[in-house]
Amino acid sequence: MLTVFKHSLSRSRGGILGWGLSLALFAFLMVMFFDTIAEDIDTFSQLLDAYPPEMMAFFGEGAEFTTPEGFLSLEFFSFMPLVLGVYAIIAGSGLLAGDEESGVLDLIAAQPVSRSDLFWGRLLSWTVALVVILALVWGAVMFSSTFYTAEYDGANLAGGLLSLTALMIFFFGLALLLSMLLPSRRLASMVTGIALVAAFFVDGLSGLNDSLASVVEYLPLYYYQGDTWSRGFEVNHFLLLAGFSVMFIGLAWWRFMARDIRVGGEGGFTLPKFLRFRKSAA
Repeated sequence: MLTVFKHSLSRSRGGILGWGLSLALFAFLMVMFFDTIAEDIDTFSQLLDAYPPEMMAFFGEGAEFTTPEGFLSLEFFSFMPLVLGVYAIIAGSGLLAGDEESGVLDLIAAQPVSRSDLFWGRLLSWTVALVVILALVWGAVMFSSTFYTAEYDGANLAGGLLSLTALMIFFFGLALLLSMLLPSRRLASMVTGIALVAAFFVDGLSGLNDSLASVVEYLPLYYYQGDTWSRGFEVNHFLLLAGFSVMFIGLAWWRFMARDIRVGGEGGFTLPKFLRFRKSAA
């Protein structure tokens, strides 16, 4: 497994640098921009008050946007599930199905490496890559705060990024599981992406619609500390997301161990048997 981990991690260097440095630079700029906002905080508050409530609902309910923590919640944490979710979903759906559909996985499986080592080695490498990306973000925020007026508690910021990590692993695990169940990687990523976007909108609009408020507690974004990270780390919410992630990943591993590896070109839709019978009979 260690060999698979090292090889997969080396292949992820481009993604780590691309995503990590891009998000770190973005977070750095957000901290820098707060100085500009702080110079005319009253005008900024009036601008936010003019926004329609439907728009502000997506940025969290309790966030004080005129504080450094609230501004970072507004400009970074609020929409990071959608941005970094792209990375998680693509990685999860392609962790094994990508090589499978290209015809490479069956050649890898023919080598003296077990399926279990292949699965867990690749999973561990992606998890480390995600942690490194968010560690770069943490470092960028803390480093930039030494030059500007915005100051952040390092432990609270780490807790917010840890909550984001749990949410990303949740959707990564879901995409991985669906890639083992559905006919193709593309379909798995599409279904998971729709689930993420739908959860984002339902969670954002739940404060404006009572019927949505009754179901929001069943959504993963409800347990993400996008606007409450500065109040301290919520262990129970983290453990709930982590528990579902472990379940998704465990089911994906079980499915991968039990199924036949498809060769390149397979993975399309097929009609149910009763429909195919009727078609042939006609």
